[in-house]
Amino acid sequence: MKMPVIKRLVETQTLETLVAAEQALLEEQAPAFEVEGEDEGEQLTHVFAAIFILNHMQDHGTDFKTALREYTAKVRVSIS
Repeated sequence: MKMPVIKRLVETQTLETLVAAEQALLEEQAPAFEVEGEDEGEQLTHVFAAIFILNHMQDHGTDFKTALREYTAKVRVSIS
């Protein structure tokens, strides 16, 4: 998971295009735009994170950094 890639997705894509990219990756197809990542798993992680962050920003009226912190906290909890 690379934060600069996630940030770029949040800044350049809409929620709708990210959801479409997520669906394409899940169906083992190429998304309509380039998603950086070592493999499809990392690409999917970047898209999923961007979706979470955009939703969090919208739902809670927060900025990118706050939403990113919330996402990384959830990831840490799920790992431990």
